[in-house]
Amino acid sequence: MTITFDLAGKTVLVVGGTSGINRGIAECFAKQGARVAVASRSQDKVDDTVASLQQLGAEALGFVADVRDQAAIVAGIELVVAEFGCLDVLVSGAAGNFPALATGMSANGFKSVVDIDLLGSFHVLQAAYPHLRKPGGSVINISAPQAFLPMIGQSHVCAAKAGVDMLTRSLAMEWGPDGIRVNSVVPGPIAGTEGMARLAPNPKMLEMARLSVPLKRLGTPEDVGHLVLFLASSLASYVTGAVIPADGGWSLGGASGLSGMMAAALMPESSSK
Repeated sequence: MTITFDLAGKTVLVVGGTSGINRGIAECFAKQGARVAVASRSQDKVDDTVASLQQLGAEALGFVADVRDQAAIVAGIELVVAEFGCLDVLVSGAAGNFPALATGMSANGFKSVVDIDLLGSFHVLQAAYPHLRKPGGSVINISAPQAFLPMIGQSHVCAAKAGVDMLTRSLAMEWGPDGIRVNSVVPGPIAGTEGMARLAPNPKMLEMARLSVPLKRLGTPEDVGHLVLFLASSLASYVTGAVIPADGGWSLGGASGLSGMMAAALMPESSSK
């Protein structure tokens, strides 16, 4: 499938863009002629991703930062703007997750996910705001179905991602007068990602996840990337404050099946009653 967007000359920053869905998004932008910057906590992953994006023909750079470190994020974004001259599109995708029941989760474990997903998103968006093109800037947060679908073993992620979606809506209202659009994309089960490996850690659970999707297939990072490209483009110039699933219809009901599988894995004694 060939999809073309007019993103030549645009500067895009993908935070968390060195692996999984976010790397796929960065590659989608590179293929559409954008200048692409990526950020993550690993220098090796940054170097590898930048080299891959350059092989796709894009101007690319990267920086190392933990989204929990606001000063590092500020410095990294300033580096991108100094090198590329502007910032048109921000994709905020850093995330943390691990399956755990609330009764057995440490306060630090809960806090870690909230700090990465929610506080980290705030750090990234606040740091980017002074540099986003006004008007015309576009922010896309990468959310998760847990934002609106309660799941066993995911109380920390549910709380954090619900906050991200409300942050999306609030900033869409605050930044709308500046001509900056803020939206969320909600990926469903995406094959080959770390998140999917944690939620469906064996072939049986992975196949059950696939069958729970109305379109009867797992998604790809490119599936998510195409929606992000649309939201970043002028084709979506009147779209802001939206929370849009890219999940093959999974959130219509199939997600409850995965939650049940996780319950069985985390609470084996309950499944025998």
